[in-house]
Amino acid sequence: MNTVAVVGSSVAGWRAAQELREQGFDGRLVIIGAEPHRPYDRPPLSKEFLAGKMQPEELALGSEQEEADLAAEWRLGVPAARLDTRRGAVVLADGSEVRADGVVLATGSARLSLPGTAEAPGCHRLRTVDDALALRGDIRAGARVVVVGGGLIGTEIASTCRSLGAEVTLVDAQHLPLARTLGIELAPLCFAQHEDYGVRVRCGTPATRVLADDRVTGVELADGRVIPADAVVVEVGAEPATRWLRGSGLKLRDGVVTNSGCATSLPNVVAVGDIARYQPVHWSRTVRSDHWSTAMNQPPVAVRNLLAGQTVDTYAGVPHFWSRQYDSTLQFAGYAGPKDRITVVDGSLKARRFVATYQRGGRTIAVFAMNSPKQFAVHRRRLVASLSAPVLSRR
Repeated sequence: MNTVAVVGSSVAGWRAAQELREQGFDGRLVIIGAEPHRPYDRPPLSKEFLAGKMQPEELALGSEQEEADLAAEWRLGVPAARLDTRRGAVVLADGSEVRADGVVLATGSARLSLPGTAEAPGCHRLRTVDDALALRGDIRAGARVVVVGGGLIGTEIASTCRSLGAEVTLVDAQHLPLARTLGIELAPLCFAQHEDYGVRVRCGTPATRVLADDRVTGVELADGRVIPADAVVVEVGAEPATRWLRGSGLKLRDGVVTNSGCATSLPNVVAVGDIARYQPVHWSRTVRSDHWSTAMNQPPVAVRNLLAGQTVDTYAGVPHFWSRQYDSTLQFAGYAGPKDRITVVDGSLKARRFVATYQRGGRTIAVFAMNSPKQFAVHRRRLVASLSAPVLSRR
């Protein structure tokens, strides 16, 4: 293998490039990224960076020396537009192309928007460092901020904006956001703390459009109500960035379908991070994990299989995430579902300091903790042991 193209310059692509060199690949390495920036860390964008506690240079994933050690060609600021597997070429949006013997797909996910969202000053989506800088410029004490979307990132943004003194309203179409992730028993605790800190929570009625004159003025809901706003953040979810791969011959189904080693149906193409729909070794169905931990931990396995030209290793990591909101730390690991039995095994829901486990078929399949990091670590180790038993059947 003479040339490898890594398509995507965020954490999954950066780790894949590092692994290629660490695993002995000494050929031509090309890193392709849609953004003009060198690889940087995204989780702080909705927390410390948005709050002004970090500067752009502090987000960098690698030092100058680490980047030099890669000896890579950087093709930044131009997204990939097509993968020509017959010719072995990644075609870029400007018409140029990169010929490669091997390809690592790490293009992540793209933020969704509202139909009719106003492209006006004060309307934001938070995906890049530039997005975060623009939003940061609109957040001030007393500013009316409407966050549309009560998922993990939306709630982090609401928390950060409120901590900066903004008047925040959190809107979501679902009556109980985060219920799919945490379950109907635990999700209300997360939203109760937003209300405790003065955030107005408006759930159960979808937002239909962002209103604007010279800049945003509010958000209109499906029932006709209008919530006035000086700034609006639309955080209604994301989809894997696979549109450019249509017609490539790869199997696409809410991501790029891979086996348990992140290998696609083509022996010289692997996928990692948000874009990969993979088959965990300890689970009965494919999953797609858009968490930082997966993007960090998949590349060693994927690169090993790419260089071998076949699947010689499998990914055994269990998806997990953490979130910091107000003075609370939330941690989750595993594969929870809406029908799982939830049991508090340590601490107290009332005190908002506890660990809860999720059981299915008599086995622990997920764990969630609020303000209990040490206990979470213990139960997470037990979870991994539980999932290492024979594969579960889907319920």
